[in-house]
Amino acid sequence: MKQKSIKLLDTVALREDLPGQKVRAGEVGTVVEILADKVFEVEFCDESGQTYAELALSQHQIIPLHNQGKPFKMEMART
Repeated sequence: MKQKSIKLLDTVALREDLPGQKVRAGEVGTVVEILADKVFEVEFCDESGQTYAELALSQHQIIPLHNQGKPFKMEMART
């Protein structure tokens, strides 16, 4: 399956642990800058909105998350 292109302000998840940077696979961040072809500055924030890491990451290190900018709808099954 082809990976969706990553754009500015997309929400992404980290694919791998980066122990030297104190971030782990699965952490969610926001693309805050496009540095080069397939290289992105990603900001990681805690629950209070404080940045704890801002890293230059290549496209193979992150995965875009679904439903960006689209409201979540839950439909109830009708019986």
